[in-house]
Amino acid sequence: MSERTLTVNGRRYAWPKAPVVVVCIDGSEPAYMEEAMKAGMMPWLSRALPHGTKRLADCVVPSFTNPNNLSIVTGAPPSVHGICGNYFYDREAGTEIMMNDPKYLRAGTILAAFADAGAKLAVVTAKDKLRKLLGKGMKGICFSAEKANETTMAEHGIDDALAFVGLKLPSVYSAGLSEFVFAAGVKLMHRDRPDIMYLSTTDYIQHKHAPGTAVANDFYRMMDHYWAQLDAAGATVVLTADHGMNAKHGPDGKPQILFLQTLLDGWLGKDVARVILPITDPYVAHHGALGSFATAYLPEGEDVTAVAVRLAKLPEVELALTRAEAAFRFELPQDRIGDIVVVSKKAFVIGTSADRHDLSGLDAPLRSHGGVSEQKVPLYCNRKASSLPVDAKLRNFSAFDLALNYAEPAIAGAARRAVG
Repeated sequence: MSERTLTVNGRRYAWPKAPVVVVCIDGSEPAYMEEAMKAGMMPWLSRALPHGTKRLADCVVPSFTNPNNLSIVTGAPPSVHGICGNYFYDREAGTEIMMNDPKYLRAGTILAAFADAGAKLAVVTAKDKLRKLLGKGMKGICFSAEKANETTMAEHGIDDALAFVGLKLPSVYSAGLSEFVFAAGVKLMHRDRPDIMYLSTTDYIQHKHAPGTAVANDFYRMMDHYWAQLDAAGATVVLTADHGMNAKHGPDGKPQILFLQTLLDGWLGKDVARVILPITDPYVAHHGALGSFATAYLPEGEDVTAVAVRLAKLPEVELALTRAEAAFRFELPQDRIGDIVVVSKKAFVIGTSADRHDLSGLDAPLRSHGGVSEQKVPLYCNRKASSLPVDAKLRNFSAFDLALNYAEPAIAGAARRAVG
C-alpha cells in the first residue's frame, strides 16, 4: 500500500499507483457476464479474470440506480450519504421530490476527496440525472452522455464533449448511451490519463433482454472491447453494478404487479395512506415506474406494525418492515423512508394504482429491480487481490477499496495476454 492515504467516510484509501477505473454496469445481474463469456463474446474479461479478482458482492437495497451509485462513490451505505432512492416524499414540505439534487447528499465522495488532494479525476455517466450528485464538490471532468452536446469547461471540465468523443449524440433509450460512456472513458484515458475515473452506464438493455440472449451478449461484447483498451493503457479496472435484474412477469408475459396504493385504500380508506415508489425517475418507458421496493406513509395513529404484518402475508410480498426495521436491515436514513417498507418477491413488482402507470412504452415483457432478489452483483478486477480475505463481506461500494487498497500491480505481460 502506498504511504499516502486519504480517509473518506471512515475508510482509508491508498493513493493510486496507476490509473484506477471503476465501472458501474447498470442492471448487471452476474449471469450477464457469465453467459457472454460462455458464448465467447467477452474475450478480454475471459482472459483477464484468471490474472485478476472475481468475487460477488451485495448492492444496496433498494436496489435502484441513485442509492447504489452514491454508495459506490462514497464507500458507504445510504444511512451515511442520505440517497435512498431516485424519488422520495419530503414529509415536512408535503411534496414528492426527485432525489437528484446534490443538496440531498449528506456525505462527501471519494471522487471529491481525491480531487481536493490533487488527483486528476474524470467521471462520465449515461444519464444526466446522476451527474450533479456524482460530481458534487469534485474538481475535474464530469459529464453525461445524455447531454454531451451541452458541456462547458466551467461546469463540466470539458468543452463540447460530443465533438471530443466523436460519436453522434445517442438516444437516452439506447445501448448507444452506454457505449458513449466507454468511448469517452477511453479517449480521456489516452488524452489525460486520470488518476481516478468513474464510468456509469444505463440499464436500457438489461430491462429488455435476459442474460445469454443475442442482444445482451452483443452489448457485453461492446463493453469488453472498451475495457480491453483501458487495461492496455495500464489501468486497474474494477467492474461492479448498481443492482441486478429479474423478469417480473408471468408465463403469459404480463407484468405481475401488486398495486399497493389500491390495496391500502381498501384497507384504510381512500388516499389516507401515501405510497412512494423510489424507482421513479424521468426515464420510465422501459419499466413503467414499477420496481420491487416501495415505502408507505400511514395516517397518524394507525397501527403500523399490524399493517406490516398483514402486508407480509401477501403472496407477492417478500418483506414488510416498519421504518426502524427497514432502516436497520438496509442501512437507510429513517427520515427519508415511510412508516412501512415493502419488498416484493422475485417475480413481482409494486405499483401504486393501475391508472397511475403508463405501460405503453413496454415493448418487451417487464424486467425490473429494487428488491433483495436483485442484490447480488459482480465485483471483478483485472488485478489480483491476494490480501482480500476470502470470507470478506463485500458490497458494491467496496469497489474503490478493492481498487486502491487491495489490487496488486499488473503481472508483466498479463495485460497483453488478456488483450490477446
